[in-house]
Amino acid sequence: MVKTDNIKVGISIGDPNGIGGEIILKAFEDNRMLEMYTPIIFGSTKLFSYYAKVFKINTKFQGIKSLEDVVPGKINVMRLFKEPFHVDWGKVDKKAGEIAVKSLQEATKALKSGNIDVLVTAPINKESIQSEEFKFPGHTDYLNQELSGESLMFMVSDKLKVGLLTDHVPVKDVPSNITAKSIKTKIGTIKESLKRDFKISKPKIAVLGINPHVGDNGVIGDDDQKQLIPVLEELRNDGTLIFGPYAADSFFGQKRHEQFDAILASYHDQGLVPFKTLSFGEGVNYTAGLSHVRTSPDHGTGFDIAGKNEASASSFTAAVHMAADIFNARKEYDELTSNVLKIQSKKRR
Repeated sequence: MVKTDNIKVGISIGDPNGIGGEIILKAFEDNRMLEMYTPIIFGSTKLFSYYAKVFKINTKFQGIKSLEDVVPGKINVMRLFKEPFHVDWGKVDKKAGEIAVKSLQEATKALKSGNIDVLVTAPINKESIQSEEFKFPGHTDYLNQELSGESLMFMVSDKLKVGLLTDHVPVKDVPSNITAKSIKTKIGTIKESLKRDFKISKPKIAVLGINPHVGDNGVIGDDDQKQLIPVLEELRNDGTLIFGPYAADSFFGQKRHEQFDAILASYHDQGLVPFKTLSFGEGVNYTAGLSHVRTSPDHGTGFDIAGKNEASASSFTAAVHMAADIFNARKEYDELTSNVLKIQSKKRR
Protein backbone atom coordinates (compact mmCIF):
# COMPACT_ATOMS: atom_id res chain seq x y z
CA MET A 1 0.00 0.00 0.00
CA VAL A 2 1.28 3.45 -0.93
CA LYS A 3 1.50 5.97 1.92
CA THR A 4 2.54 9.56 1.47
CA ASP A 5 3.57 11.47 4.57
CA ASN A 6 3.36 15.23 5.00
CA ILE A 7 1.39 15.94 1.88
CA LYS A 8 1.80 19.46 0.49
CA VAL A 9 -1.64 21.03 0.66
CA GLY A 10 -1.99 24.18 -1.42
CA ILE A 11 -4.75 26.48 -0.18
CA SER A 12 -6.41 29.32 -2.08
CA ILE A 13 -7.88 31.83 0.36
CA GLY A 14 -11.21 32.56 -1.31
CA ASP A 15 -12.95 35.88 -0.73
CA PRO A 16 -11.01 37.82 1.93
CA ASN A 17 -14.25 39.46 3.12
CA GLY A 18 -15.72 36.05 3.92
CA ILE A 19 -14.96 33.25 6.35
CA GLY A 20 -12.11 31.69 4.36
CA GLY A 21 -9.24 33.02 6.45
CA GLU A 22 -11.05 32.15 9.66
CA ILE A 23 -11.69 28.51 8.75
CA ILE A 24 -8.18 28.02 7.37
CA LEU A 25 -6.55 29.18 10.62
CA LYS A 26 -9.03 27.27 12.77
CA ALA A 27 -8.42 24.07 10.79
CA PHE A 28 -4.70 24.19 11.61
CA GLU A 29 -5.06 25.14 15.27
CA ASP A 30 -4.73 21.42 15.90
CA ASN A 31 -0.99 20.76 15.65
CA ARG A 32 -1.66 17.14 14.74
CA MET A 33 -2.66 18.40 11.29
CA LEU A 34 0.93 19.47 10.71
CA GLU A 35 2.15 15.95 11.39
CA MET A 36 0.30 14.86 8.24
CA TYR A 37 0.25 17.95 6.04
CA THR A 38 2.36 20.91 5.01
CA PRO A 39 -0.11 23.71 4.25
CA ILE A 40 0.88 26.38 1.74
CA ILE A 41 -1.54 29.30 1.80
CA PHE A 42 -1.49 31.52 -1.29
CA GLY A 43 -2.23 34.91 0.23
CA SER A 44 -0.63 37.51 2.45
CA THR A 45 1.01 37.40 5.88
CA LYS A 46 -0.49 40.80 6.72
CA LEU A 47 -3.96 39.54 5.91
CA PHE A 48 -3.56 36.38 7.97
CA SER A 49 -2.01 38.27 10.86
CA TYR A 50 -5.16 40.41 10.84
CA TYR A 51 -7.39 37.32 10.84
CA ALA A 52 -5.43 35.78 13.71
CA LYS A 53 -5.80 38.98 15.73
CA VAL A 54 -9.54 39.39 15.06
CA PHE A 55 -10.38 35.78 15.91
CA LYS A 56 -7.79 35.45 18.70
CA ILE A 57 -6.26 32.42 17.03
CA ASN A 58 -2.74 31.44 18.09
CA THR A 59 -2.00 29.41 14.97
CA LYS A 60 1.61 30.18 13.99
CA PHE A 61 2.60 30.65 10.37
CA GLN A 62 5.56 31.92 8.39
CA GLY A 63 5.78 33.97 5.24
CA ILE A 64 7.66 32.71 2.19
CA LYS A 65 8.61 34.42 -1.06
CA SER A 66 9.09 31.28 -3.12
CA LEU A 67 7.79 27.71 -3.12
CA GLU A 68 11.40 26.66 -2.73
CA ASP A 69 11.27 28.16 0.78
CA VAL A 70 8.47 25.88 2.01
CA VAL A 71 9.21 24.32 5.40
CA PRO A 72 7.68 20.85 5.86
CA GLY A 73 5.31 20.49 8.79
CA LYS A 74 4.86 24.25 9.15
CA ILE A 75 2.12 26.63 7.98
CA ASN A 76 3.57 28.51 5.03
CA VAL A 77 1.99 31.68 3.66
CA MET A 78 3.07 32.54 0.13
CA ARG A 79 3.37 36.33 -0.10
CA LEU A 80 1.32 37.17 -3.19
CA PHE A 81 0.05 40.61 -2.25
CA LYS A 82 2.28 43.46 -1.12
CA GLU A 83 -0.40 46.16 -1.02
CA PRO A 84 -2.63 46.24 2.07
CA PHE A 85 -6.26 45.15 1.82
CA HIS A 86 -8.97 46.59 4.04
CA VAL A 87 -11.27 43.74 5.07
CA ASP A 88 -14.93 44.77 4.88
CA TRP A 89 -16.72 41.78 6.36
CA GLY A 90 -19.54 40.34 4.28
CA LYS A 91 -19.28 42.87 1.45
CA VAL A 92 -19.07 42.14 -2.27
CA ASP A 93 -15.93 43.93 -3.42
CA LYS A 94 -14.14 43.82 -6.79
CA LYS A 95 -10.74 44.11 -5.11
CA ALA A 96 -11.62 41.13 -2.90
CA GLY A 97 -12.57 39.24 -6.04
CA GLU A 98 -9.23 40.06 -7.65
CA ILE A 99 -7.40 38.73 -4.60
CA ALA A 100 -9.48 35.53 -4.63
CA VAL A 101 -8.75 34.96 -8.32
CA LYS A 102 -5.01 35.66 -7.95
CA SER A 103 -4.79 33.20 -5.07
CA LEU A 104 -6.60 30.53 -7.08
CA GLN A 105 -4.50 31.09 -10.18
CA GLU A 106 -1.19 30.89 -8.34
CA ALA A 107 -2.27 27.82 -6.37
CA THR A 108 -3.36 26.12 -9.60
CA LYS A 109 0.01 26.86 -11.21
CA ALA A 110 1.73 25.25 -8.23
CA LEU A 111 -0.56 22.22 -8.54
CA LYS A 112 0.20 21.79 -12.24
CA SER A 113 3.94 22.13 -11.68
CA GLY A 114 3.97 19.59 -8.84
CA ASN A 115 5.03 22.08 -6.16
CA ILE A 116 1.92 21.12 -4.19
CA ASP A 117 0.27 17.72 -4.11
CA VAL A 118 -3.38 18.73 -3.72
CA LEU A 119 -5.45 21.91 -3.81
CA VAL A 120 -8.05 22.93 -1.21
CA THR A 121 -10.02 26.04 -2.08
CA ALA A 122 -11.75 28.36 0.37
CA PRO A 123 -15.10 29.79 -0.82
CA ILE A 124 -15.28 32.55 -3.42
CA ASN A 125 -18.00 35.07 -4.22
CA LYS A 126 -19.14 34.36 -7.77
CA GLU A 127 -20.09 37.99 -8.41
CA SER A 128 -16.88 39.68 -7.30
CA ILE A 129 -14.59 37.33 -9.24
CA GLN A 130 -16.04 38.27 -12.63
CA SER A 131 -13.79 40.32 -14.93
CA GLU A 132 -12.63 40.49 -18.54
CA GLU A 133 -9.83 38.05 -17.66
CA PHE A 134 -11.89 35.71 -15.46
CA LYS A 135 -15.36 34.76 -16.69
CA PHE A 136 -16.01 31.49 -14.90
CA PRO A 137 -19.07 30.80 -12.72
CA GLY A 138 -16.91 29.05 -10.15
CA HIS A 139 -13.87 26.95 -9.28
CA THR A 140 -14.98 23.85 -11.19
CA ASP A 141 -15.21 25.49 -14.61
CA TYR A 142 -11.86 27.25 -14.18
CA LEU A 143 -10.08 24.07 -13.10
CA ASN A 144 -11.69 22.15 -15.95
CA GLN A 145 -9.92 24.55 -18.31
CA GLU A 146 -6.58 24.48 -16.52
CA LEU A 147 -6.28 20.75 -15.79
CA SER A 148 -6.69 17.74 -18.05
CA GLY A 149 -9.75 15.51 -17.84
CA GLU A 150 -13.51 16.13 -17.64
CA SER A 151 -14.60 17.76 -14.40
CA LEU A 152 -17.53 16.59 -12.28
CA MET A 153 -18.91 18.44 -9.27
CA PHE A 154 -19.01 15.61 -6.72
CA MET A 155 -20.39 16.31 -3.24
CA VAL A 156 -18.98 13.72 -0.87
CA SER A 157 -19.39 12.71 2.77
CA ASP A 158 -18.81 9.44 4.59
CA LYS A 159 -22.35 8.22 3.86
CA LEU A 160 -23.40 10.09 0.73
CA LYS A 161 -21.92 10.93 -2.66
CA VAL A 162 -23.84 13.12 -5.11
CA GLY A 163 -22.63 14.09 -8.59
CA LEU A 164 -24.23 16.67 -10.88
CA LEU A 165 -25.19 16.12 -14.49
CA THR A 166 -25.45 19.91 -14.90
CA ASP A 167 -24.10 22.33 -12.31
CA HIS A 168 -24.08 26.13 -12.55
CA VAL A 169 -26.69 26.62 -15.27
CA PRO A 170 -30.13 28.23 -14.98
CA VAL A 171 -32.98 25.77 -14.37
CA LYS A 172 -34.61 26.74 -17.67
CA ASP A 173 -31.46 25.60 -19.52
CA VAL A 174 -31.08 22.23 -17.78
CA PRO A 175 -32.74 20.03 -20.46
CA SER A 176 -30.78 21.60 -23.31
CA ASN A 177 -27.52 20.98 -21.43
CA ILE A 178 -28.25 17.27 -21.06
CA THR A 179 -27.12 15.17 -24.01
CA ALA A 180 -26.34 11.52 -24.58
CA LYS A 181 -22.66 12.42 -24.57
CA SER A 182 -22.81 14.38 -21.31
CA ILE A 183 -24.77 11.61 -19.58
CA LYS A 184 -22.23 8.98 -20.60
CA THR A 185 -19.31 11.23 -19.68
CA LYS A 186 -20.62 12.12 -16.21
CA ILE A 187 -21.57 8.55 -15.37
CA GLY A 188 -18.18 7.34 -16.62
CA THR A 189 -16.44 9.95 -14.46
CA ILE A 190 -18.40 8.95 -11.35
CA LYS A 191 -17.71 5.27 -11.99
CA GLU A 192 -13.97 5.85 -12.45
CA SER A 193 -13.77 8.14 -9.41
CA LEU A 194 -15.51 5.62 -7.17
CA LYS A 195 -13.03 2.97 -8.25
CA ARG A 196 -9.83 5.02 -8.30
CA ASP A 197 -10.47 7.64 -5.62
CA PHE A 198 -12.72 5.77 -3.18
CA LYS A 199 -11.69 2.11 -3.63
CA ILE A 200 -15.14 0.82 -4.67
CA SER A 201 -14.49 -1.95 -7.16
CA LYS A 202 -18.05 -2.42 -8.52
CA PRO A 203 -19.88 0.86 -7.97
CA LYS A 204 -23.67 1.08 -8.03
CA ILE A 205 -24.95 4.42 -9.28
CA ALA A 206 -28.48 5.86 -9.14
CA VAL A 207 -29.73 8.60 -11.47
CA LEU A 208 -32.45 11.13 -10.62
CA GLY A 209 -34.95 12.17 -13.27
CA ILE A 210 -35.01 15.54 -15.01
CA ASN A 211 -38.71 16.33 -14.58
CA PRO A 212 -41.04 15.79 -11.58
CA HIS A 213 -42.01 12.11 -11.28
CA VAL A 214 -39.61 11.37 -14.18
CA GLY A 215 -42.12 13.10 -16.44
CA ASP A 216 -45.03 10.73 -15.66
CA ASN A 217 -44.59 9.05 -19.04
CA GLY A 218 -44.57 12.35 -20.88
CA VAL A 219 -47.42 14.07 -19.02
CA ILE A 220 -44.92 16.44 -17.30
CA GLY A 221 -42.40 16.73 -20.13
CA ASP A 222 -40.69 14.09 -22.23
CA ASP A 223 -37.04 14.94 -21.46
CA ASP A 224 -36.54 11.81 -19.35
CA GLN A 225 -38.09 9.53 -21.95
CA LYS A 226 -36.17 11.03 -24.86
CA GLN A 227 -32.82 12.01 -23.33
CA LEU A 228 -32.16 10.05 -20.15
CA ILE A 229 -33.79 6.61 -20.25
CA PRO A 230 -32.37 5.40 -23.61
CA VAL A 231 -28.81 6.21 -22.54
CA LEU A 232 -29.20 4.49 -19.17
CA GLU A 233 -30.53 1.36 -20.91
CA GLU A 234 -27.53 1.40 -23.26
CA LEU A 235 -25.10 1.69 -20.34
CA ARG A 236 -26.83 -1.13 -18.46
CA ASN A 237 -26.50 -3.35 -21.51
CA ASP A 238 -22.77 -2.61 -21.48
CA GLY A 239 -22.48 -3.82 -17.86
CA THR A 240 -22.55 -0.55 -15.91
CA LEU A 241 -24.44 -0.89 -12.62
CA ILE A 242 -26.64 2.13 -13.27
CA PHE A 243 -30.18 2.42 -11.89
CA GLY A 244 -33.09 4.77 -12.46
CA PRO A 245 -34.11 7.36 -13.31
CA TYR A 246 -35.82 7.86 -9.96
CA ALA A 247 -38.28 10.55 -8.94
CA ALA A 248 -36.19 12.97 -6.89
CA ASP A 249 -38.92 14.13 -4.50
CA SER A 250 -39.16 10.84 -2.59
CA PHE A 251 -35.75 9.31 -3.26
CA PHE A 252 -33.91 10.66 -0.23
CA GLY A 253 -36.92 10.67 2.09
CA GLN A 254 -37.30 6.92 1.53
CA LYS A 255 -33.56 6.52 2.19
CA ARG A 256 -33.04 4.87 -1.17
CA HIS A 257 -29.70 6.66 -1.44
CA GLU A 258 -28.36 4.22 1.15
CA GLN A 259 -28.59 1.42 -1.45
CA PHE A 260 -26.10 3.06 -3.81
CA ASP A 261 -22.47 4.15 -3.86
CA ALA A 262 -23.31 7.42 -5.59
CA ILE A 263 -26.24 9.39 -6.99
CA LEU A 264 -26.21 11.48 -10.16
CA ALA A 265 -28.60 14.44 -9.93
CA SER A 266 -29.84 16.13 -13.08
CA TYR A 267 -29.32 19.68 -11.83
CA HIS A 268 -27.71 21.70 -9.05
CA ASP A 269 -30.41 22.10 -6.39
CA GLN A 270 -31.86 18.65 -7.00
CA GLY A 271 -28.59 17.21 -5.71
CA LEU A 272 -27.26 19.85 -3.33
CA VAL A 273 -30.41 20.50 -1.30
CA PRO A 274 -30.62 16.91 0.01
CA PHE A 275 -26.83 16.62 0.29
CA LYS A 276 -26.48 19.72 2.43
CA THR A 277 -29.54 18.78 4.46
CA LEU A 278 -28.07 15.39 5.30
CA SER A 279 -24.35 16.24 5.42
CA PHE A 280 -23.87 19.98 6.00
CA GLY A 281 -20.68 20.75 7.87
CA GLU A 282 -19.31 17.29 7.20
CA GLY A 283 -19.42 17.20 3.41
CA VAL A 284 -16.79 18.10 0.84
CA ASN A 285 -17.05 19.51 -2.67
CA TYR A 286 -14.67 17.38 -4.73
CA THR A 287 -13.86 18.07 -8.39
CA ALA A 288 -13.69 14.55 -9.75
CA GLY A 289 -12.42 13.53 -13.17
CA LEU A 290 -9.40 15.81 -13.37
CA SER A 291 -5.68 15.03 -13.46
CA HIS A 292 -5.11 16.62 -10.03
CA VAL A 293 -6.99 16.59 -6.73
CA ARG A 294 -9.04 19.60 -5.65
CA THR A 295 -11.49 19.76 -2.76
CA SER A 296 -13.43 22.52 -1.03
CA PRO A 297 -15.79 22.87 1.95
CA ASP A 298 -19.48 22.29 1.25
CA HIS A 299 -20.48 25.88 2.03
CA GLY A 300 -20.04 29.38 0.64
CA THR A 301 -18.36 32.58 1.81
CA GLY A 302 -20.58 32.91 4.89
CA PHE A 303 -20.96 36.66 4.45
CA ASP A 304 -23.75 36.68 7.06
CA ILE A 305 -21.37 35.49 9.79
CA ALA A 306 -18.06 36.85 8.46
CA GLY A 307 -16.00 38.56 11.17
CA LYS A 308 -18.17 37.22 14.00
CA ASN A 309 -15.97 34.25 14.95
CA GLU A 310 -18.89 31.90 14.37
CA ALA A 311 -17.60 29.90 11.40
CA SER A 312 -16.92 26.19 11.85
CA ALA A 313 -13.83 24.72 10.23
CA SER A 314 -15.27 21.19 10.18
CA SER A 315 -16.02 21.05 6.45
CA PHE A 316 -12.72 22.71 5.51
CA THR A 317 -10.84 20.24 7.71
CA ALA A 318 -12.75 17.39 6.08
CA ALA A 319 -11.75 18.80 2.68
CA VAL A 320 -8.06 18.68 3.66
CA HIS A 321 -8.33 15.10 4.91
CA MET A 322 -10.27 13.97 1.84
CA ALA A 323 -7.83 15.58 -0.58
CA ALA A 324 -4.99 13.66 1.07
CA ASP A 325 -6.98 10.41 1.15
CA ILE A 326 -7.81 10.68 -2.55
CA PHE A 327 -4.20 11.57 -3.39
CA ASN A 328 -3.01 8.41 -1.63
CA ALA A 329 -5.83 6.27 -3.05
CA ARG A 330 -4.91 7.33 -6.58
CA LYS A 331 -1.26 6.46 -6.07
CA GLU A 332 -2.21 3.06 -4.73
CA TYR A 333 -4.73 2.39 -7.52
CA ASP A 334 -2.31 3.48 -10.24
CA GLU A 335 0.45 1.33 -8.77
CA LEU A 336 -1.79 -1.73 -8.52
CA THR A 337 -3.22 -1.37 -12.03
CA SER A 338 0.25 -0.74 -13.42
CA ASN A 339 1.49 -3.96 -11.84
CA VAL A 340 -1.46 -5.88 -13.31
CA LEU A 341 -0.68 -4.55 -16.77
CA LYS A 342 2.99 -5.55 -16.37
CA ILE A 343 2.00 -9.09 -15.33
CA GLN A 344 -0.43 -9.42 -18.25
CA SER A 345 2.25 -8.17 -20.63
CA LYS A 346 4.73 -10.79 -19.37
CA LYS A 347 2.16 -13.58 -19.75
CA ARG A 348 1.59 -12.66 -23.42
CA ARG A 349 5.28 -13.15 -24.10
